[in-house]
Amino acid sequence: MSLIGVTNCRKLEDYRQSVLHVGGEVRVLDPSTDIPASLEGLDGLLLTGGGDLSPATYGEAAHPTIEPAEPGRDDFELGLVALARKRGLPILAICRGVQVLNVAYGGTLIQDIPSQVPGALPHKLEVPPHQAFEFAHEIWIDKDTRLAQLMRERLSDADACQVNSRHHQAIRQLAPGLIASATAPDGVIEAIEDPSAAFCLGVQWHPENFWRTGEFRPLFEGLLDAAARK
Repeated sequence: MSLIGVTNCRKLEDYRQSVLHVGGEVRVLDPSTDIPASLEGLDGLLLTGGGDLSPATYGEAAHPTIEPAEPGRDDFELGLVALARKRGLPILAICRGVQVLNVAYGGTLIQDIPSQVPGALPHKLEVPPHQAFEFAHEIWIDKDTRLAQLMRERLSDADACQVNSRHHQAIRQLAPGLIASATAPDGVIEAIEDPSAAFCLGVQWHPENFWRTGEFRPLFEGLLDAAARK
């Protein structure tokens, strides 16, 4: 059974259940732990959601709307990505995680969508926990991507699907080596991947909220399949 490292966050349980329900085992990774030791014995890495990545990590001053993550989390997770890439570990990144992934590769972020993206859709929907699975907007998926391959049954010859949304930041400059595999109708990047990696995929929405109903189970199955092959 493949062992997946899941970065610690305030809403951890849905991520854990998403991995467990596709047959993986979970090790929770905490910033208090040494990075090489954290990755030792892992077959894959799952980067979770949470507070904003410090703009200092991509060379910018902070926007007034920044909501910092837990102390130590930024450096820890950027370090995890760097070492996971060297070791060829499969990576699935979600919400904050996709932003960490892009910055770790050398990209930058939109710090506040409402004030920095004219005409943007509502991307940060404040909903009660029991409504976290409600859809907010559609995304357009590039057909020649791993994301499209994983989601082919749900797409059913279409190139769009509905997703939930709880973020006020997004990718601005896409990092070298990454491609955008999905966008929202307002142009905000909703998924990225590294086509040169065995498995490296990031999505801006929260697929883990659907672990009971399975709409996005193929994303976690893809991570586990890649972990098993490793």
